[in-house]
This record gives sequence, structure tokens and C-alpha cells, in this order.
Amino acid sequence: MAFTLYSLIQAAILCVNAVAVLHEERFLSKIGWGVDQTVGGFGDEPGIKVQLMNLVRSVRTVMRVPLIAVNAVCIVLLLLFG
Repeated sequence: MAFTLYSLIQAAILCVNAVAVLHEERFLSKIGWGVDQTVGGFGDEPGIKVQLMNLVRSVRTVMRVPLIAVNAVCIVLLLLFG
């Protein structure tokens, strides 16, 4: 398999898909990344864990519909061009 731009884009899509399917109650709360662990004080800078959880929630919220279309396009391209 050659390292092309398409394979790089496909790897990025697979990573976004992996983040999009993470479930908070079933998976993330078991490893300590649930909703109740993100409580911080007023004026405190959010830690890396809180920022990553916000990123996961944002990807799941915003990218749900576009991921369906992007995945369909990738499947069609793979079927047409191998």
C-alpha cells in the first residue's frame, strides 16, 4: 500500500469515526472520563482531560451527519477505484 494523500485522508476519517462512536456511559465512565469527573472551580484553567472530553463531545455532536456522507463517499470511491 502506497502512502498517498487518499490513504492519509482515510486514516483521518477512521480516527474521527473512532472518536464519534465512543459512548460516555458504557466506555468513558469506566476509565474515569465520564461527565461527573469534569467539575472544576471558578476561574480554574481546564485540564487536558476536560479539554479532551469537550473535544470528544464536540466531534460526536457536530460531525455525526457529515461523517455519514464522508463515509459513503469513501465507500463509493473504494468500490469504484479499488
